[in-house]
Amino acid sequence: MQSIQIGVVMGSSSDWETMQHAVAILEQFGIAHEARVVSAHRMPDDMFAYAEAAVGRGLKAIIAGAGGAAHLPGMIAAKTVLPVLGVPVASRHLQGVDSLHSIVQMPKGVPVATFAIGAAGAANAALFAVALLANEDAALRDRLQAFRAEQTEAARAMQLPPVAA
Repeated sequence: MQSIQIGVVMGSSSDWETMQHAVAILEQFGIAHEARVVSAHRMPDDMFAYAEAAVGRGLKAIIAGAGGAAHLPGMIAAKTVLPVLGVPVASRHLQGVDSLHSIVQMPKGVPVATFAIGAAGAANAALFAVALLANEDAALRDRLQAFRAEQTEAARAMQLPPVAA
């Protein structure tokens, strides 16, 4: 059994609707991962323990999704040296713009890579994690190149309706 390489964390179970897109990409590439709720507000001690133990458990990166106040990615990044990939989750009131601003405005010395709001951001964060791992794994790099080639071919194959004269 492969050891867990990527952690996927979120502030609440309601964030799963977005974060499942990261998990789907990791599964597609066969990347061992875990998905957990570790709320910065409701369970800060658990969140700190998760971040502090991540390196020792063999994680290579953490994808952290957060909606609303969006403190999770930055708080995780403050407690680990692993790359933290922040995914803003759309909120009911501000559609995720508040989360995006919170994640992207980290102070100097607490880096968080920030991705698009919602499902696209979650998928891209996972693809970024795959790319990080592919630096050390030629077979994974080949699969990632094939994935991107398939995307390119799918885009080329798209047919647009004829333009009316």
